[in-house]
Amino acid sequence: MSKLPYSKQDLHATGSQREFGRDAAQAAFLLGGIGTGNISLGSRGDLRDWEIFNRSAKGQRLPYSFFSIAIIGEGRAPITRVLESRLVPPFTESHGFQPGTLAGLPRLEDSCMRGEYPLVYVEFEDTSLPVDIMLEAYTPFVPHEPDDSGLPATLLTYRVKNTGEDPLEVTVVGSLLNAVGYTGLNRFGSLKSEGFGGNINEFREEMGLRGLHLHSGRYGKDSLLHGGLSLATTNSRVTVKRHWLRSGWWDNLREFWDDLSEDGLLTDLGYSEPSEDGKTDVGSIGAVETIGPGEAKEFRFVLSWYLPNRVRSWSQVPQGDACGCEQQTVRNRYAARFDSAWDVSRYVVSNLERLDGATRAFHDALFGSTLPSHVLDALSANITVIRSPTCFWLEDGSFFGYEGCFDEGGCCSGNCTHVWNYAQTLAFLFPSLERSMRRTEFQVETDEDGKMNFRAYREIPGERSWDAFEPASDGQCGSIMRLYREWKMNGDTAWMEGLWPGARRAMDFACTRWDTDGDGVTDGKQHNTYDIEFYGPNPLSGVMFLGALRTATRMAEAAGDYEAAQRYGTLFEMGRANLDEALWNGEYYVQKLEDVDAYKYQHGVGCLADQLLGQANAHVAGLGYLLPPAHVKRAIGSVFRHNLLTDFSLHDNCQRVYALNDEVGLIACTWPGGGRPRIPFPYSHEVWTGIEYQVAAHLIFEGLVDEGLTVVKAVRDRHDGVRRNPWNEVECGHHYARSMASWGLLVALSGFSFDMVQKEMSFDPAINADDFRCFWSTGTAWGTYRQRKDPETGERDWDIDVLHGSLEGVKVNGRDL
Repeated sequence: MSKLPYSKQDLHATGSQREFGRDAAQAAFLLGGIGTGNISLGSRGDLRDWEIFNRSAKGQRLPYSFFSIAIIGEGRAPITRVLESRLVPPFTESHGFQPGTLAGLPRLEDSCMRGEYPLVYVEFEDTSLPVDIMLEAYTPFVPHEPDDSGLPATLLTYRVKNTGEDPLEVTVVGSLLNAVGYTGLNRFGSLKSEGFGGNINEFREEMGLRGLHLHSGRYGKDSLLHGGLSLATTNSRVTVKRHWLRSGWWDNLREFWDDLSEDGLLTDLGYSEPSEDGKTDVGSIGAVETIGPGEAKEFRFVLSWYLPNRVRSWSQVPQGDACGCEQQTVRNRYAARFDSAWDVSRYVVSNLERLDGATRAFHDALFGSTLPSHVLDALSANITVIRSPTCFWLEDGSFFGYEGCFDEGGCCSGNCTHVWNYAQTLAFLFPSLERSMRRTEFQVETDEDGKMNFRAYREIPGERSWDAFEPASDGQCGSIMRLYREWKMNGDTAWMEGLWPGARRAMDFACTRWDTDGDGVTDGKQHNTYDIEFYGPNPLSGVMFLGALRTATRMAEAAGDYEAAQRYGTLFEMGRANLDEALWNGEYYVQKLEDVDAYKYQHGVGCLADQLLGQANAHVAGLGYLLPPAHVKRAIGSVFRHNLLTDFSLHDNCQRVYALNDEVGLIACTWPGGGRPRIPFPYSHEVWTGIEYQVAAHLIFEGLVDEGLTVVKAVRDRHDGVRRNPWNEVECGHHYARSMASWGLLVALSGFSFDMVQKEMSFDPAINADDFRCFWSTGTAWGTYRQRKDPETGERDWDIDVLHGSLEGVKVNGRDL
């Protein structure tokens, strides 16, 4: 194996997660629930990327929506600051920074962000202030509880400590635009006005909750623009300005800032009428505390939104065209539970002890692990895909996902099977949502002849993608493997049997469509995740086909379909021998074509990073080896040796670029012995994090632990907050679903094996075996596992904690609990 670009110490280092200074302008931590949209928190403590309007909206600002602090002390002038650190260059706004950005108001000197998803912390620094300020923010996150993890809200808690010698009166104020009717900003950076009018800002107070409910009387409940927002606090003493000054130019901001700066309190202006047509209002709510010397107080806010209706289409309409248009809508899942944003805030506060406790239990279980810190970074950071605009969750419980999302809309629609093939995170954290996707695949999108649409259009319509007419060989076979994974995770054979008829049709279609001569090796026209067709025997489709045959054999047996089980099992045994004989070149698996240039976009004798994706997924699902173990280990080692590039300065990539300069990354395909096709497949020279993660996990499964950790560290080093966002791995769009392959790293490093059908679990850690801790989850429970070596006896003992759900009747490491 080639020399590693990192030291062993770096690869195995544990400890705290990285910190990002205010210069890490790309760092943006997502806040928001499953299927709710997001608000992101930047490294300066700023709220950005307001993606709450049922579509992606990178870079979208919500003017005048921010937090500020006023500090009043005896014998000192009042101090007022925006609760963000100072802006960093470039300062290139085309019309200057508009007042809605608050760029001209005083800020804090510096800040430092640390994210441990789902929690994020921002520590502010300002030597001129008599206080220390820290922000903690999160949206409740409880694995196996999608409803409690699907709240359109975020909690923001500012902790202020008095570092001086005298008491201080401190007010933390949240200001929020009433965004009902929001359709974006114009070319001057100001609000478009056509959607506003009839906006209502009201103050509400009930037990434990005080704040603003921002809504409108203009839109009916079925309108795309119907809804509201809420900003409330759990602090008992509050100061309120329901509306900022209704005046011209930027008088409203001037009056607000002067009012707060005078005495740290707000003056309500007494408006009682809704906003005029074409206009809206900003409202502010402040929490007030007296803080003694050396004392610290918390200021907790709940920011909620309720925008229940989205277009019933994969094709998303620009917001500016939404006003008054006639379109079929569908409601978000959270609309089945709540009637308003205030209702959401009430639920959060009423259940805060439970939601907060469960969220921290998951956080502590995951980050209390002995896994390397960059692995924990990769695991946690890509959870954000589930709660990003990439995914949406409907009122009837159906869960859908794009491949990713562009700046202003979803990209590559339809639960794309050949992309979601790689994803592991959703299945282990929210198995009910993953099962929803299997229902869509086998009960809705699989035809009577067994052809599965790899993009789902029957429940959510939309303009069909240019590539959606051929069935996808890797996607269809992968869905069969994932059905097996879900069955083994949950142990619900009746559920599997309900989907088996569709799965059998899909398997039979694969046998006739892609294995044209019946030898167990795919050889037909095979559409795949590279958006082209491979021809002839090849490892990507071939190994996925073998995995589907093995899983179909076992599911058919359990379903009592013995004829199919016999047929699939025989074909699997024939295919595994034939594929190995035909495609093994002594170092890795190749594509078999007499003339590699007879068809465009092939890989031929190239070393394809994805050649053993089917085997990697088989390891996760506990299927065992599909091909000879020695060949598998050598092949995945060859991928590392040939495809890992430690410097991209001279890499001649004519395709999309995801790694460059002195970065380290794993290339999709290389030709170490020559023989590259004249025109290789479209993405051959690119670096995809989803491929990197599945290869890394597979390396670890085969005992090449340091090689696998090297690939993971390379990915996370590229996402350093300056070059790229640590919580947004981009491929064809932001928050790309393929990146959720990272959860396979946990399975591989912990040696976790699960079979809830047989009620068995086991662990065989690949690192730190003498003192090992990790998070685990099945479809029925989650918790922590610990394994330690007794220094006197030299024997290892273990214990397991169930933090949610049940392992009743399950044996762990061969032992009854």
